[in-house]
Amino acid sequence: MDKKQKTHFERAKEKLQLANNELFKPEEDVVSYSVCKNSQYAIEAYLKGYIKLSGFETHDNETIEGLLNRCIELDGKFRNIDLNVINCKKFKIDSRYCTDVSKVSSCFDAADSIDTLLRQMKVV
Repeated sequence: MDKKQKTHFERAKEKLQLANNELFKPEEDVVSYSVCKNSQYAIEAYLKGYIKLSGFETHDNETIEGLLNRCIELDGKFRNIDLNVINCKKFKIDSRYCTDVSKVSSCFDAADSIDTLLRQMKVV
């Protein structure tokens, strides 16, 4: 694994852990923005890491949906990742959709499912 791949996967794990830590707070104390952003960045980093691991480059302007579609082309197992709950998947990452705990919990779940898939594939 080269340095760039490793950096993507390490960043993804770190961001997923930050989102998870935030979700363990009482609901009234959860900062939904923190869960949302960290989950989005984890998804993006995991997908970019996998694409890079497969020998391809990624670009800064790619959306989460675009990255996932590229991963599906590389391995059909990524079809099991459901991003339908993520309203921002067709846009560059921003905060427009980071509103309530239930929405950001779904975003976290999507990030966690990618982590789980990559662990099952023994990539991370």
